[in-house]
Amino acid sequence: MTLFRRKAKHLQTGDAAEQRALAHLEHQGLSLVERNFRCKLGELDLVMRDGEALVIVEVRFRKSEHFGGALASVTPQKQARIVAATQHYVIIKRLNALAVRFDVVALAGDGQIQWIKNAFQT
Repeated sequence: MTLFRRKAKHLQTGDAAEQRALAHLEHQGLSLVERNFRCKLGELDLVMRDGEALVIVEVRFRKSEHFGGALASVTPQKQARIVAATQHYVIIKRLNALAVRFDVVALAGDGQIQWIKNAFQT
């Protein structure tokens, strides 16, 4: 009898991408507030602080650019879910006084990391 199930490969890949993105952002001076916040409105991959700003980071990984790459996968619908989840997060954590910024960290199959500050607005 097994007590633990292995994560699916795509989930393991996503976790590894988030860990790489987190390490990159911490190296740039940001600090982690919360990871993988989930609510009925959506999920926030990384919630970080950059000085007095709350930074919501969407982490995207794509092996290739064949279907548009990681950045192209952050559609307007995905952005709307991130914004809605962020509004909920800010209310329940009582962080209304902080400025909020939405960043995207795109990781490519060749190891490149691209950090886009202010990737989209509310």
